[in-house]
Order: sequence, then C-alpha cells, then structure tokens
Amino acid sequence: MGQTPAFSVRKTKGEWCCPLRQTLPLPVFLKGPVRQQDINTNMVSLVCTLQSHRDDVNCCAFSGSLLATCSADKSICVYSTRDFSELPFSPLSGHGYGVHCCCFSACGQYLASCSTDATTVVWSMDTGEIEAVLEHPGRSPVRVCAFSPDSSYLVSGGSDGTIALWDFTSRTLRRTGAVTDTSIVACSFTPSGQLFITGSTYGDLRLWDLNMNHLHAEKNAHDLGVSCCQFAPQIMKGPDGCVQFRLASCGQDSLLKIWIVSLLSAAGIKMQLAHSLMGQSAPVLSCAYSADGQMLVSGSVDKTVTVYQANQGILLYTLNQHDRYVTACAFSPTAPLIATGSMDKTVNIWRVEDGSGAQGKSLSDQAASVSSSGGRKSSGHSRLMVSEWSEEDVLAWLREEGLEAVIDVFKSNNIDGEELLSLTKETLSSELHIGKITAHITPDLYSSPITCCRLWMYSTYKLRVSLYVYITKECVYVCIYIYIHTHTHTHKI
Repeated sequence: MGQTPAFSVRKTKGEWCCPLRQTLPLPVFLKGPVRQQDINTNMVSLVCTLQSHRDDVNCCAFSGSLLATCSADKSICVYSTRDFSELPFSPLSGHGYGVHCCCFSACGQYLASCSTDATTVVWSMDTGEIEAVLEHPGRSPVRVCAFSPDSSYLVSGGSDGTIALWDFTSRTLRRTGAVTDTSIVACSFTPSGQLFITGSTYGDLRLWDLNMNHLHAEKNAHDLGVSCCQFAPQIMKGPDGCVQFRLASCGQDSLLKIWIVSLLSAAGIKMQLAHSLMGQSAPVLSCAYSADGQMLVSGSVDKTVTVYQANQGILLYTLNQHDRYVTACAFSPTAPLIATGSMDKTVNIWRVEDGSGAQGKSLSDQAASVSSSGGRKSSGHSRLMVSEWSEEDVLAWLREEGLEAVIDVFKSNNIDGEELLSLTKETLSSELHIGKITAHITPDLYSSPITCCRLWMYSTYKLRVSLYVYITKECVYVCIYIYIHTHTHTHKI
C-alpha cells in the first residue's frame, strides 16, 4: 500500500486552507505493515492536520460548530468545523502554565479550560473573552474539567486529589471533595447529570452525587493509574428495570475498558466490567464515545488511534499517523469526524464513513439495536451532518424529540437540514408562528410565583427543551421553553 501525504492547515498571509473535499477517498493506514484490521480501511479518511500548537497537545473537544485544542504551550486554539480555519480570536491566551483539559458547554457558547496555574477559566465563544476565572481549592494544579449535560455544573479535579463542583450559572463553588494520596486526572458526568465519576493516578474510579457524597469506588480499575474516562451519552434500562449507563475508561495498564454502571434501588450502585479491550500495546491515554454511543475511540502511547464498535467491543480501525504519543481524542457531535491530538504538536481530523466494520458487522445494523434515554432507537439521520438532513430526516427528528405540535408547520414549509440550521427566533415567530405555542400561557407568569420546578429537560448542541411547572397564588402553569442555538447565538422561545 502506497503512502499518502498528510494534509496540513496552516496560516499563510492571513488566509487558511484545508483541502477537505480532496481527502475523502484516502486510506487511513498510512504507515506500517498491513494487519488484519486493515480490511475495510476505505471507510476512514484523513481530512487534515492542524499545526497551530508549539508543544504537546493535551486535549481536544468539539461543540456543534467548533473544535478546541489545548496544549502545554499555555494556549487554546479554536477552529470552525466548517473548514477547520482558526477563529479570529484564536489562540486564547490567559493561562500562566500548560493547559491540561478543555470542554464546551452544552450550547457551545462557553469553553472551560484548566491548567497547572490552579485555575479553570471560562471563555466566551462569541468574543474569545474571559468570562470567569475559577480558582481551585488549595491552589492545586487542575488536571481535568467537565460540564454536566445541561451545563448547570462544572467539575474540576486537582493534582492533590481535590474535587471542586461549581455552579456554572453563578460561577460559584458549590461543593468540594477529595481523594487522598492521588491526583484526579479524569472525570465525566452521567447523561442524566445527577452523578459524576472521577479517575485517579492511583487507579480507582469513584462515583459521586451532586452533594459530593461518595457513592461507589471501583478500586484498581486500572493498574498503575486511570488516564481518562467518559460515559456514553445514552441512558439504558437494565433487565430488572434499573437505570444503567455505559462507561469507558483507559489507563496505564494498556487497556480500554467498558463498564456497565447500574443504579439499583435497594443495593445501591453496581459496576460490572463488560469488555477489556487490548487493541493497543502501550498505555492508553484518552478515550471518547461518539454522539450516538455506537463507536469508541482511544489514543495510546504506541502512537496509534483505535476505533471500536462500542457495544460488542469489536476493533474496527487502527489509525497510524501521529509520530508521538496520542494524548487526546474526541468525536464531533454533529458530523462523522474524529479529532486526535498528540505530543507531536499536531491534531489530526478524520472522517469516519458509515459502513461495514470488522467481522462483516455493519455499523448501521448495530445502531438499530441501541435505545436512547427515552427508549427510542437511534435513527439513521443521527449519523449525518445536520446540514445533510432531508425534510424527512427533520420530521423524524421532531417526532423523536416529542415536538409533534410543530411537525405540520415544518412540513408545509419544507424545512430541511440547511434551513433548520438557519432558523432564528424571528423566523420561528414571524414566519413559522411557532412562538405562539407558548405565548398565550406566559403573560403575568412571574407576577406572584410561589415555586418553580423543572420536571424534564432534553439538550443537544442545537436545541434545549425544558418542561417547567410554576405554582402561583392563582393557579398552576405548565410551560415548555425551547432554546435554539444558531451559530453563536442562543434564542429563547
């Protein structure tokens, strides 16, 4: 197999280029001998290589329209996922030491980054300005940070084992916790947002609630230490009706593990190992689920990136392009893209096509068997870019999200994926008249409130739907709020 040169994104005379459309047919195994996993390699292609950082890349994170990467060079670079050009305010400079981790809020308007300088900084993605600087308790270097699914909370973990849970709305410290004699290097919220897990250099995985109560410890989950962990986005139902989550973790033992975390009504919490994956020959430093939970990617000290079918733990692809340790990986929530970062100072962008994987197993067949938190099956359109959705895909998405009330309006106006992305509050209200759905129940809603309770919320990169109950002296209101995020603005209907 002949080698194919890597493409680079670089700034030349104020212009950016990334030959996105030229690279789709390229094979992914660009180095090394052909192995068994090299069958069906035409389903992954290298899109481009980003070379903005001057030191090790430590983390990469996607929002719906942006990619952020952070580095030991103290900077954070932010790119548009449309063409992977760097935004005008990038790079972000505000940390005094290397930046270990970065993550986006659910709507993509904010980016959090943490550093050896003992701070977690919140940045506006509208302007690139610093919104808040959160000083970690004890002034310990901050190794990791993560948002809850609805961005109500932000958790950060320190080198001294301290854990800080921040109320993101008020930017205030809510609770603190600690694990002694270790460093917190990994954390992730459950898709429900009510629990989060931490991983330490000691090798333990520990589950916490929002009051910082320690609920469960999986000791020696990884020999020599945990490197990364992430919950799959879906909530599952166990055979006995209990709530279950899937968790991926990786560590210095060269293993990528998939756990089933069960919330048992009487017996508390149970963690059961489902798969122990040995696709890499050295410590595994990073792992991430795809948005539909069907695929799992990991990066290793052996310089490889592996992509698995997550449910069965089947190795689909091994990607060889980095020259040093692969320290970071992330799936885009809106496109079939993977970003991988390395100590070679580069970030590679890969396109993963839908198709057959190892052992003749089709990814689309696997996707059809997995249910999301509402018991719905994953749809084919969830693996496409939103801009590629047909009118039928948009209508199917509305049905899945329980928005049947607006289906006729969308259908009569022939709204496809591109038009969905361009919707604003004004067009929804004046042209589609969708704002009238809740307008008649909102006047004087706040005149004499006694209590307010959010019963339910669903959030994606583009849409957040919340169901509230307001109890006043006169009556009880049930109200649905719809937040639509378009580009860099969020509109409330």
